[in-house]
Amino acid sequence: MKAANGEGMTGLEKKRVLVTGANRGIGFAAAKGFAEAGARLTILSEADAIYEAAEAIARETGARVDALQCDIRDRAAVAQAIAPLGRLDILVNNAGIQPITPIRAPGEEVEATFRRVFDVNVLGTYYVTREAVKRMEAGGRIVFTASVWSKSAAANYSAYVASKHAVLGFMRALAKELGPEGIAVNAVCPGWVRTEGAMEPVREDARFQGRSEQELIDEAVNLQAMGGLMEPEDIASAFLFLASDAAKNITGQTLHVDRGEFMD
Repeated sequence: MKAANGEGMTGLEKKRVLVTGANRGIGFAAAKGFAEAGARLTILSEADAIYEAAEAIARETGARVDALQCDIRDRAAVAQAIAPLGRLDILVNNAGIQPITPIRAPGEEVEATFRRVFDVNVLGTYYVTREAVKRMEAGGRIVFTASVWSKSAAANYSAYVASKHAVLGFMRALAKELGPEGIAVNAVCPGWVRTEGAMEPVREDARFQGRSEQELIDEAVNLQAMGGLMEPEDIASAFLFLASDAAKNITGQTLHVDRGEFMD
């Protein structure tokens, strides 16, 4: 089993895989890994870029990749988008947003942002999962993208932190509920990864605090046992592992890929 990509991953060939939030970043890297492993891949995002992402993965891997555009906050749209998929073996719940929501932010915009974070990260994830499990049988896998902050916290990110704590609770409850059916449910907890989804909130937080972006990044990575930011490709193999035969006896667990920021 290779760590850098999907080649050599066992039990993933011809599996039907759905990855949400796969138009960029960690989701894109994980989806590409599944394609390299021979899976039958579908990727989903609300962004138009999901079609370009599908073309890029197909071009780079030679695999067939289907794209779905859907706002996962819309329950009816989720059902309509996922309906044609038929059987589903693996769901990667990666879609999520990470804006800052400082409690002392002026105005009411922060309250709307707080609600949107939960609508996407929690309710949207729930809607997708409800549709996916209708199509899963014994041997199915669900893998959530949580966060190192799902077991810790950070100032100014209360909505994101709370939503990722909720994701872990949801994952653990589902592991108990779906375990008797032979469906394993786990989560990957990434640390600091160089993605636009992570760097834009840093820029926003730097403006809010009146500090430099680099100062905030240095402050964050100094909490790690191993320094530096990771790239999306550094995270992808964790998703493939939890979906592979090697993890068939693992459920209800979190796999930290964070360079030692959080230690159980």
